[in-house]
Amino acid sequence: MRVVSGLFLPVLLAEVWLVTSFNPSSHSPEAPILLESQDYENRTWEEYTWTDPRVEEEEEYWLRAIQQLSNGTSSFGFNLLRKISMRHDGNVIFSPFGLSVAMVTLMMGAKGETKVQVENGLNLQALSQEGPLILPALFKRVKETFASNQELGLTQGSFAFIHKNFDIKETYSNLSKKYFDTEYVPTNFRNSSQARGLINHYIIKETEGKIPKLFDEINPETKLILVDYILFKGNATMLVVLMEKTGDHLALEDYLTIDLVETWLQNMKTRKMEVFFPKFKLNQRYEMHELLKQMGIRKVFSTSADLSELSAAARHLQVSKVLQQSVLEVDERGTEAVSGTVSEIVAYSMPPVIKVDRPFHFIIYEEMSRMLLFLGRVVNPTVL
Repeated sequence: MRVVSGLFLPVLLAEVWLVTSFNPSSHSPEAPILLESQDYENRTWEEYTWTDPRVEEEEEYWLRAIQQLSNGTSSFGFNLLRKISMRHDGNVIFSPFGLSVAMVTLMMGAKGETKVQVENGLNLQALSQEGPLILPALFKRVKETFASNQELGLTQGSFAFIHKNFDIKETYSNLSKKYFDTEYVPTNFRNSSQARGLINHYIIKETEGKIPKLFDEINPETKLILVDYILFKGNATMLVVLMEKTGDHLALEDYLTIDLVETWLQNMKTRKMEVFFPKFKLNQRYEMHELLKQMGIRKVFSTSADLSELSAAARHLQVSKVLQQSVLEVDERGTEAVSGTVSEIVAYSMPPVIKVDRPFHFIIYEEMSRMLLFLGRVVNPTVL
């Protein structure tokens, strides 16, 4: 567990390895390219294998690009948290990574200003300039790496529920299958109750029953519904941000940036101490389209949306909703006193025992890439 004082505000931070049951997210769910260090000086001639420098340069490029993707996703997450905070001051849980994946899947079908607004809103405009499919390719690499990490225990999937006579372009369907493994499910949206039951059935199955009813109703005029989900069960790094004074936790959100979090992590040092952490479960659902509009992504939700890469009938299409429901659960093991590694900034004197008994923020990320998987705050651990 890591604890550190903040820069702008009095704050305690704890980085802990916890068993979080998972976070399935509806419209949306990753990971770094791992390079092993090589000890060339102590290797025999027989053990040495020549590597084409062009291959190494390519791997370095992808590593840098994934770091850019991680930074952009984190900035998007922090900005979105601030938008959510303007609506309520209770518990929060959402997946910046999951929402980014869903929007990039949709973006493959967009053109012009519609596409540009999505890129800018996700803070991925610089990367997107390197090629039309660079973002899908990066997300594919990240997700493949996460899937290969058995300890992370993360699975994800993508469904496209498509109206039986809706003309979707073959190029788009092929790309979505290639980069996001999208499974297409024929659906009769004219029978809205039947369509709702079908979609909820798929979601219940894939999230192991943790999201029993994502859709309460479905518009019979719907042509396509994209659903991306994440199931997260393993050990990952949770950075817990605990303000020194009760009531100051909301003020922290104005200062959250990549640079601030990176400064916290770089200034941590290890020591042992006892930490009491509460058992809690969060279950939050957000109509993300309303929040995304506030972040400059507007055109895709209007009648002037350009989705001509998705369907030939694009002039009649617009995105009506983007929903995300997220669940995070820390079980009984999180309530016990933990004797673990803890870090602190040298100038700050830490107590020998820390009790997380007041509102706190958490940042769940993959260690190597620093990819922001889930973000939120716990104000009352007993309220879903």
